[in-house]
Amino acid sequence: MDQFKRLELLIGNKLDLIKTKKVLIIGLGGVGSYAVEALVRSGIENFIIVDNDKISISNLNRQLMTYHNNIGCYKTDEIEKRILSINPSSKVTNIKSFITLENINSLFDTDIDYIIDACDTINIKLELIRISKRKNIKLISSMGTGNKMDPTKLKITDVRKTSYDPIAKIVRKMVRDEKIKGKVMVVCSDEISRVKVTKEIPSNSFVPATAGLLCASFIINDIVGDKNV
Repeated sequence: MDQFKRLELLIGNKLDLIKTKKVLIIGLGGVGSYAVEALVRSGIENFIIVDNDKISISNLNRQLMTYHNNIGCYKTDEIEKRILSINPSSKVTNIKSFITLENINSLFDTDIDYIIDACDTINIKLELIRISKRKNIKLISSMGTGNKMDPTKLKITDVRKTSYDPIAKIVRKMVRDEKIKGKVMVVCSDEISRVKVTKEIPSNSFVPATAGLLCASFIINDIVGDKNV
């Protein structure tokens, strides 16, 4: 397919393999929206997208599918439209639900190859790690991207090697306390938070976006077997 010609120059004949993989993305904000965009443009065709939020004006500074004319629309619906406009062959499961410990297992009624955790709920982040280990599903989890200004400080790493990030600190403790085996891969910044946070978390357009692109790169490079990332 000519649409993916430039990609195939990089990865050879592995596009068909990419097309077979199913990715679950939980959270379609600044991180998740850019992750989905990169995945569909990289040949992924099977998506489960999960978010219960509607677009608000405060989302416009960092979330890919947001415009003044779709404020009030569900994020999943706008992302699904975007996926299908890029690749009409895609298959999208659209879930408008707030994920809790009580309903999270319903997401895994079908086979899933990869999980991108781009949600904001700490107990769901922790549970996704447990589920991914139990079901042997590869997971990449985004740590905090708010209150940061330097996207070059972001990296893909085992959560045990992270520092400064308060979310990663909680995840590290769980991994240690529950004796989780194997790597727990995250996208995390080692930038120190810039301002004192009171109510709303400050954010910009480029740090969450970079985190989302890194999440997508983790998956695509894993599929094509590039172990140098």
